[in-house]
Amino acid sequence: MEIFAASTVMPISSPPIAQGGILVENGRIRDVGQVEYLQSKYDAPVTRFPHGVIMPGLVNAHTHLELTHFPSWKIRKDLDYAPRTYSDWVIQVIKIKRSLQPEELELSLKEGLRISLESGTVASADILTDRRLLPVYEGSPARNIIFLEAIGQDPRQCSDLKDKLTQAIRSHHLPFGLSPHAPHTMSPSFFREIKELAAHFSLPVMTHLSESPEEASFMHDSTGKIAELLYPHIHWEEYLPNPRKTTSVAYLDSLGILDPSTIAVHCVHVTPADGETLRKRGVSIVICPRSNDRLAVGRAPLQLFRKLGIPMAIGTDSLASNDSLSLWDEMSFLLKEFPGGFRHDELLSMATLAGAKILGIEEDFGSLEQGKRADFLVMGIDGAAPGDDPYRAVIEKARLDHVYLAGNPIN
Repeated sequence: MEIFAASTVMPISSPPIAQGGILVENGRIRDVGQVEYLQSKYDAPVTRFPHGVIMPGLVNAHTHLELTHFPSWKIRKDLDYAPRTYSDWVIQVIKIKRSLQPEELELSLKEGLRISLESGTVASADILTDRRLLPVYEGSPARNIIFLEAIGQDPRQCSDLKDKLTQAIRSHHLPFGLSPHAPHTMSPSFFREIKELAAHFSLPVMTHLSESPEEASFMHDSTGKIAELLYPHIHWEEYLPNPRKTTSVAYLDSLGILDPSTIAVHCVHVTPADGETLRKRGVSIVICPRSNDRLAVGRAPLQLFRKLGIPMAIGTDSLASNDSLSLWDEMSFLLKEFPGGFRHDELLSMATLAGAKILGIEEDFGSLEQGKRADFLVMGIDGAAPGDDPYRAVIEKARLDHVYLAGNPIN
């Protein structure tokens, strides 16, 4: 047993505790409270952080860690140009990924896992395309839910991919989800089949939804850059659908995709009617504000989601569309770009407990509570004054000093 004490313990699920501590035994939290209480009740050594804050590790609810080396790949593959539109960017990603060797992807994923953990992320929802990389996760001390990606229109290729996804799930003892990429990159039948496969294995489904204005145009009348650039680039001309006259949300709802096991990412171009549909179906949302800004696709209607009470968490997306894998940067961006839109305690909850709940791992992650894994961060705060809002101080003034997994420091 060991007590970890700090000037403030921030459980997230309950109010901050001044002069608090957590008691850790066998890698799990046995008790939480003021240090005096813990010392009076338990005979255990105390590790003190007198000017620090102890809080739960962060949960990145959407990322693509295999793309961590994307910025350097662009230069090395002579594809370092600035895409003008969302479709241009997707085509750039496709070109670069087609040129990669397996060892390049492996090094990229390992680097993504490393820098995520060093920035305080102890659990993540990671979209994976190349299933050859699955053994890499087995060596990671963090909790990574691997959402196997599915993309396809051709019936034969879709059938083959479904078989390979099934084999991967059965062959590896890892936490899985499935990720049908997006409404415009999946045939209707394949989307349903992936949803059925997820239900068969009781897995969550994560999909990119209503991310760009180009997607909105395509779903309405099958025109725009997706039809003019993306489909020809991947030789999908024969699969160009007739105008659907709908939104991405309404379309997936018509396919029976939307339910409480569905996690929708981005949701930038969501109408009030779409939002009501997501609420009724029990869908959760992961927002990626810096990625949306980088690709100039617009801003998600976050106040609509809050008004409707739709669960929201935060993701970084990948380094193909972001500057870092840091959720701290994501929270700072939200405070800057949505002034008055979020309280500091609300943002910290979205980056911890809300993400854990959306991913179904709240029994172990997201807050400092009895029985949960002792995965926690020690934040150093210099110059904090009595009466300062501890949540504001952590986001705006603190530095990450230590990351603990199962009660053991990793740095």
